[in-house]
Amino acid sequence: MSADFLGPLMFVVAFGLIFVGYPVAFSLGGTALFFGVLGTQLGYFEWALLLAFPERTFGVMSNYILLAVPFFIFMGLVLEKSRLAEDLLRTVGQLFGHLRGGLALAVVFVGALLAAATGVVGASVVAMGLISLPVMLRYKYSPELATGVITASGTLGQIIPPSIVLVVLADQLAVSVGDLFRGALLPGLLLTLLYALYVVVVATLDKNAAPALPEAELTGLRRDLMRQVAIVLLPPLLLIVLVLGSIFIGLATPSEAGALGAVGAMALAGLRRRLGLKALKAALDGTLELTTMVIFLLLGSTAFALVFRGLDGDIWIEDLLTGLPGGKVGLLIVANLTIFVLGFFLDFFEIAFIIIPLLAPAARILGIDMVWFGVMIAMNLQTSFLTPPFGFALFYLRGVTPPSIRTTQIYRGVLPFIGIQVVGLLLVIFFPDLVTVLLEGN
Repeated sequence: MSADFLGPLMFVVAFGLIFVGYPVAFSLGGTALFFGVLGTQLGYFEWALLLAFPERTFGVMSNYILLAVPFFIFMGLVLEKSRLAEDLLRTVGQLFGHLRGGLALAVVFVGALLAAATGVVGASVVAMGLISLPVMLRYKYSPELATGVITASGTLGQIIPPSIVLVVLADQLAVSVGDLFRGALLPGLLLTLLYALYVVVVATLDKNAAPALPEAELTGLRRDLMRQVAIVLLPPLLLIVLVLGSIFIGLATPSEAGALGAVGAMALAGLRRRLGLKALKAALDGTLELTTMVIFLLLGSTAFALVFRGLDGDIWIEDLLTGLPGGKVGLLIVANLTIFVLGFFLDFFEIAFIIIPLLAPAARILGIDMVWFGVMIAMNLQTSFLTPPFGFALFYLRGVTPPSIRTTQIYRGVLPFIGIQVVGLLLVIFFPDLVTVLLEGN
């Protein structure tokens, strides 16, 4: 067996294990160990290279950038477990309810707010599914529109800062988290606007798809509505301003801002007398579970990358990607198609830790702006939550929908929003100023 085939074969074996259902972290680590032994026996790999793995593991565990991940996860779970997100959704739903499609618009608006306050997709989709879906179905909303708008709005947490995926991408691409947050802000808001426009168009063209709430339902709600809106909206908005503002103006690093957000979320929940031991324990358990998953994935991908490079697999990938017809354009086409297709089967964490380290060196060699590249990838990765059959947002919503809603209806409901995300991705590609305009020096 030639050494030239070991790198590509290692790549194929790892994906084969993943696609047959083995946990990704152990598939990567196990593949690394197997090919390390095989390469040593064939004389193509120096076993001493694996002595660098403990040092790299320590580097992962002491990575200050990744410290922001548990902080932002905890912040989002506290807001969800203390039912502050529920209050927000109910009140905004009342505010927009008199409009045709108003409940769906409320879901989009609250989805954007929860994205900026939490960055956790699962919490947003489950909360909005439990609260808004029964209301929309009761008032005869189209099941496809109702489920589609909930799943799509819940995924806004992947592109609107502070986003966990942006923190991970910043680490993988070796760029500033703050710059990636600034670059993703306008594309995230643009995507929110596109969702809202779609809802308006559907409600206008099909009067039965998204009816307004009956006047009798709203009369009793309007008396103290503005006061309720102020009470429910202002605290989360203040938290968002403190967290993102401190990052954008340079007063705090993302990790420090994440810690501030975690404390702020607990303070908000405490002021509303919602921070009981049960809610706090649930938030801590959820944070531990998600953070542990991220760390294990990162350790598995670190072992894989170490052996892959030892077998000159990185040179094979670099030559392959930089030698594509069209140069930058060729790389962008291949990168986006690869990420989009893998999104049908893999989680965004898995794609970020496996594929991005392979794409980043070639992108740098071709002179691509890495912040813009990161935002483009984040926009593409967002579709992985919606694309059947393994879109995680689909599973989150399926778990809280009544039996009367068929899985095929959920799949049909997300298709227009996948199309909207593709439009948003194309806008980022063809109008890079959407990303760079808020960066320093632009």
